[in-house]
Amino acid sequence: MTKFQLDRKKAVLVIVDIQERLVPAMDKKKKVFANCLHLIEAAKLLGVPIVVTEQYPKGLGPTVDEIKNALPDYGPLEKITFDCCKGEGFLEKLASLKKKQIILTGMETHVCVLQTCLSLLKEKYTVHLVADAVCSRKKDDYFTAKELMRDAGAVINCTETVLFQLLEKAGSPEFKTISKRIK
Repeated sequence: MTKFQLDRKKAVLVIVDIQERLVPAMDKKKKVFANCLHLIEAAKLLGVPIVVTEQYPKGLGPTVDEIKNALPDYGPLEKITFDCCKGEGFLEKLASLKKKQIILTGMETHVCVLQTCLSLLKEKYTVHLVADAVCSRKKDDYFTAKELMRDAGAVINCTETVLFQLLEKAGSPEFKTISKRIK
C-alpha cells in the first residue's frame, strides 16, 4: 500500500516538455497548465523539489511562460531523447535529490511522459502519474498511454489527490493557500 501514499519528504515533481511550440497542438493545455501551477505552488510551499525538462528547445522552444514564471528556479534539463532518463543529467539530478517518489506531469502522455515513466519504474522509483496534468494531441493516445503506465506499475492520480496527500492535514498556512487556489 505504501506506493499509493505520497510523502512530501520523499517526492519530486517532474514537469516534462511543456514547451512553446508543442503546446498549441494540445486541446487540454489550459487544464494541464492550471494543474501544473497548483502542483508547483504546493511544491514550493512544502519544499518538494521540481525538475523540468525540455525536448530539443531549439526546435520546440522553451518552457511556456506560465510554467516558467511560476518556478522557484528555471533551469531545465535539455534533451533530445524522448525518455528523460536517457537524457544527459536527468537520472543524476534525481539521484542527487535522494527522493524515490516521482510526481509526473507534462507532454505528450504517449511519448516522452510514457517513456520516462517506464524507465523510472525500471529504476525503482514510485511514479504517480498526474492524469489531469498530462496530455496528448489525440485522446486515444492519452488513454492508451495512461493504461499502459498503470499496467506497468505507475499510480494514476489526480491533482487534488496529490495536493492533499502532500498537505496531510487542514489548518496549516500551506493548506489555506492551496485550498484557495483550487476553489
